[in-house]
Amino acid sequence: MPEPRKITIIEGPPPTFELVHDAWLLGLTEGPFPTRIALCRVRSINGPALVERCYRAWRDSQPISLEFQTEDGETREATIVAARWVEKPEGDMLYLWVCLSEDELEIEIGFDIDDFDDIGDDIDGFDFDLPI
Repeated sequence: MPEPRKITIIEGPPPTFELVHDAWLLGLTEGPFPTRIALCRVRSINGPALVERCYRAWRDSQPISLEFQTEDGETREATIVAARWVEKPEGDMLYLWVCLSEDELEIEIGFDIDDFDDIGDDIDGFDFDLPI
């Protein structure tokens, strides 16, 4: 039976994708449609075997994808363009770089006012504590 050309996340929350802008990824994003490369970290029982599955697909000039569930329960796939595994005390960590199309991107910006408590008001020598 032929090996599946995908890696499926079968349990746990939906994966988190972090957009990356590393220079070595520029050659992986060429194509007729705009795409972004994102990093996804996934715990795995057998990281080396999953990375080897990616290597075999690429050796045969075949795409391989990451299949996952969204928060809405919808099944999605993203093309894997690079893979690496790292052995951790709690199990293998699989690092997957995947292509996401522009319409699949959802940007979340976090802002916490507590992050700015230690910054003085007179950064540029101006006093902003003037009564109004």
